[in-house]
Amino acid sequence: MSIDFKSVFLDRAAEVSSALDEYLEEKDNYQKKIYEAQRYSLLGGGKRLRGVLCLTGGLLAGGKKSDVMPFACALEMIHAYSLVHDDLPAMDNDDLRRGKPSCHKKYDEATAILAGDALLNGAFELILKDSRVDSDRTLAAMKIIALASGADGMIGGQVVDLEYEGKKISKEQLLYLHSHKTGALISAALMSGYTAAGGKKENEAALKEYAEKTGLAFQVVDDILDVIGDEKTLGKMTHSDDKNGKNTFVEFLGLDGAKQYAEQLTLQAVQAVSPLGTEGEFLAWLADYLLGRKF
Repeated sequence: MSIDFKSVFLDRAAEVSSALDEYLEEKDNYQKKIYEAQRYSLLGGGKRLRGVLCLTGGLLAGGKKSDVMPFACALEMIHAYSLVHDDLPAMDNDDLRRGKPSCHKKYDEATAILAGDALLNGAFELILKDSRVDSDRTLAAMKIIALASGADGMIGGQVVDLEYEGKKISKEQLLYLHSHKTGALISAALMSGYTAAGGKKENEAALKEYAEKTGLAFQVVDDILDVIGDEKTLGKMTHSDDKNGKNTFVEFLGLDGAKQYAEQLTLQAVQAVSPLGTEGEFLAWLADYLLGRKF
């Protein structure tokens, strides 16, 4: 009997969302506005891709979803913080996120900055407070997440993105930009879950190959959707990359070339994990699913 992998994905995403709702509770104190702004940004939709990848990494290692849920939620908090800050006028200056006003439009710029800061700090607070795995695995998984989030990961990619706005860059620079800005945290999601649950070294190369290719393909599809996507479905304005002078795969390869590149990356990702049992089959399905997404 074939497995309905889409239902598996949606169920895991819902579990992550439910856990996030529990972890980030509302508080009636003097700074209650910051909890409200965090929840607005964190719980207002999203695919929960990073959280699902983290849970899947844990299952691949033979662990339980509950073992890695704190890491999965932490990754979603870090992702949400990055979007809050990306949307600010000093960055990408986007007024919409997931079909709703961006955090700085709903509240104000100062609150959005602080909400992002609080989500980032809260992610690591959550792991330290609620990790159910031993300290060595906890620290190893935290290290993966921290490195992927920092100046040599996601933040570094964002710096390169801003530095080269309106400038021509090489393919090597473009790959560096997006493998760090987008790909690093996607890769960290899968590998941190696998590490936290004590995964074997023998499968790490295949998982890293999958995560790297899927993370890059995700960004290529993002670039494509900014050109041909539906604003209502996307929940944000299209053609913002061109307006902001961003370096994209569509600009570099053309629309057809970008589509072909996304397909090539996805095929490589699928081939890397297909031998890894049922969870490997799920990851292969997920790569294909992300290739065909509309938002």
